[in-house]
Amino acid sequence: MTSLNVGNLGEYLREQRRNAQLSLRQLAEAAGVSNPYLSQIERGLRKPSAEVLQQVAKALRISAETLYVRAGILDAERDRDDVETRAVLLADPSLNERQKQVLLQIYESFRKENGFGADADADAADDGEVRVQDTTAGDAAGGADSIPGPRPRTTGGSDAGPRRTAG
Repeated sequence: MTSLNVGNLGEYLREQRRNAQLSLRQLAEAAGVSNPYLSQIERGLRKPSAEVLQQVAKALRISAETLYVRAGILDAERDRDDVETRAVLLADPSLNERQKQVLLQIYESFRKENGFGADADADAADDGEVRVQDTTAGDAAGGADSIPGPRPRTTGGSDAGPRRTAG
């Protein structure tokens, strides 16, 4: 039975690893971190980055946000709704991993736009993040700029109809 009141991140990780019936070495390999480093995290000697926590969470098949809260990266009270929303999106079996990530990126961009985004993410380098722009002052018809994602291909010239090919 899993305890919900584990004292610190390391103890919680050890408990989750044992519940998943993984050795320290197996979890380290699955998460892409070294065995000694993971051992130090479990013993409370190291504080892992958010990226490492995400890798460990994925290997354990648990919520990365839960680990962020336990590590003190997220404030549990302030971010509870955000964590719950993310957990629901990630748990949806009808979405593939790419769709989940895109939804989370769009969700985060709206939170940032409304002043609720994580400050730590504001300075992060652009790594394919979906950006949603406010176009209310621009194109009244809501052209291609109002929809995130790939833009429709345009052709030069005045072709109005379908193209014909020789053959």
